[in-house]
Amino acid sequence: MWNYVVICKHVNANDCDATLSPSVISGYLAGVEPLNGTNFLTWKEQIGIVLGVMDLDHALRIDTPAAITAQSTIEQRAPYEKWERSNHMSLLIMKSSISVAIRGAIPDSNDAKTYLASVEEQFKGSSKAHASTLIMKMLTTRYDGTSGVCEYIMMMNDMSSKLKGMEMEISEGFLVHFIMTSLPVQFGPFKINYNTQKEKWKMSELIAMCVQEEERLKVERPDFAHLATATPTRKKSKGNDKGKKKVDLAKSINKANVSCDIRVLVRSVSVSLRGFCLSVCLLICFLAFTICIMALF
Repeated sequence: MWNYVVICKHVNANDCDATLSPSVISGYLAGVEPLNGTNFLTWKEQIGIVLGVMDLDHALRIDTPAAITAQSTIEQRAPYEKWERSNHMSLLIMKSSISVAIRGAIPDSNDAKTYLASVEEQFKGSSKAHASTLIMKMLTTRYDGTSGVCEYIMMMNDMSSKLKGMEMEISEGFLVHFIMTSLPVQFGPFKINYNTQKEKWKMSELIAMCVQEEERLKVERPDFAHLATATPTRKKSKGNDKGKKKVDLAKSINKANVSCDIRVLVRSVSVSLRGFCLSVCLLICFLAFTICIMALF
């Protein structure tokens, strides 16, 4: 409710009731994901959207105007008052969307633009980590047929735009060629046709041509729509075969170990019997020799 009161103080009451009612303001603020240390880029984007929709991003777009004095005219006061309102509300909204633990580590400032720069400075490392995640996702993501090719291309383009915001721009020509190479084998003739053309496609042309090719494949090949569901099945069967092979191998190893133990036991018993027989024979010979000696005397 405090947001509503502050905003209404600076705008027409009818406009406030129509566009900046408490429920509308709460809806805007609820759309901002709290800054938690790993989502800075998402948080910054959402803050910019919310402040822009509420017409409160004036302080983030321009520098601080000259302070007003007692001699300032109405025309001179208006820009400063607009900036002051925007600056105050921007600070309140930004700080309310940052967790207390993180907020304490950020240098405080009465200037919204300076405060946002301080927040960005604290999360440069996380931005690099996010960039690495985006790059790996772009390299490993492939169109699997579960969603439309248009959604797939837009997703790749969105990741490229986010990298551009982190000063890691990918040229449109490279992105178009990269997306073409990531399409499945069903698009083989389509990709050959693209490679034989001299002119390069723009992103809008790529989307239009890929959507057209996807519709043609769906008509000519009914199984194209089941491209994604076929692959996991094959992988699953391979996994079962590997599991069976592992079980069979373990059984074979156990049988071999048992056979080896039996052979060792038999050999040990055989050696023991041989030693016992030899001892008995020596004892009999000794007794016979003793008896012969006694008979002579």
